[in-house]
Amino acid sequence: MADHRERRQSGERRGFLEGSLAAMGAGVLALLAPRTARAHAEGKSTAQRTGLTPGGLPPADSGYTQGILAEGRRLVFVSGQGPDDLDADMETQLRQTLANIGKVLEEAGASFENVAILRGYFVHLSRDLPVYRKVRKDYLVKPYPASTCIGTTELAVPGLEIEIEAVAVL
Repeated sequence: MADHRERRQSGERRGFLEGSLAAMGAGVLALLAPRTARAHAEGKSTAQRTGLTPGGLPPADSGYTQGILAEGRRLVFVSGQGPDDLDADMETQLRQTLANIGKVLEEAGASFENVAILRGYFVHLSRDLPVYRKVRKDYLVKPYPASTCIGTTELAVPGLEIEIEAVAVL
């Protein structure tokens, strides 16, 4: 009998604590929601990006930053994008690819200003990397996002030589 009473009291305490935590969480969300909703309605991002350039690492002067501290409430994950014209020169393909990323970002209420990291996959990395470094500076803003470039033997679409994905913070 005493065991049953202790379990009931323990359950009541647990229920009280869970209810209290839920109420506190709802209160915090209620306080934050107007600011976030207002910023979103005005088309403003509540995110902040800070470039990280620790000493002892090589300079990141080719359109990327060693690290990004991103603070925001929403993330946009952009699937790997490629160019519209696989027969165009690499600069054109890169511009088309970045423009396609821009379309996805815009759909989410973001821009290249919100991008925290880019990952590029290249079939001809050594040939195309210098072009990519040049072209992406036309789209990105400082602090430049973190960046990774990966060489691969092939991509998902036959004939595709470049694919870029992005993560943005809003």
